[in-house]
Amino acid sequence: MESVIITDLYDLTQTMAAELFDGKIFPWELLPEIGDWILKTGPMLDKNIYERRGEDIWIARSASIAPTASITGPVIIGEHTEVRPGAFIRGKVLVGDNCVVGNSTELKNVILFNNVQVPHYNYVGDSILGFKSHMGAGSITSNVKSDKKLVIVKGTEERWETGLKKFGAMLGDHVEVGCDSVLNPGTVVGRNTNIYPLTSVRGVIPSDSIVKTMENIVHKE
Repeated sequence: MESVIITDLYDLTQTMAAELFDGKIFPWELLPEIGDWILKTGPMLDKNIYERRGEDIWIARSASIAPTASITGPVIIGEHTEVRPGAFIRGKVLVGDNCVVGNSTELKNVILFNNVQVPHYNYVGDSILGFKSHMGAGSITSNVKSDKKLVIVKGTEERWETGLKKFGAMLGDHVEVGCDSVLNPGTVVGRNTNIYPLTSVRGVIPSDSIVKTMENIVHKE
């Protein structure tokens, strides 16, 4: 099913930011609000579970943060999450519980639902990654068009004007992105979809798909 609707993509019980989705239809509507939501929410977090570690940075006490990771607020990092050496988290970032942010991975203006893995050399910017989604080594979200125009989400029959210059990818729950793949600006990938390595992806990808190339997308049996 080709869909860009929030409720078709995400299990909202798997993020502390569920209230941020209230009243919205499309997930990219959240992107301009992530930073302000973190600034509002951080001071209200349970101090037995979260501690403040620098300006506008709240990290769960159970999280593992490598000394060489670079973190700039506003940021919330959830319980039992691992941030590995050389990770670069540069603001407006919510990382859920039980996530992995790996070596040389860069995050900017994103929401990672619980159990998301971005473990090796990933760039994720202006994006939302659903529950148990995983990006293979070297895969990235490209978040600005080469002509610098506003991003349009393009489905098979519909187009959605986002009004955004920066928009990476919306990955539904349980999406697997193969190594060294590029998710072009305005990509929306439905739940339970697998993307082959070395694939350049754009537009709306139906749920329960296998993307071998953009010309060869098959439905899972």
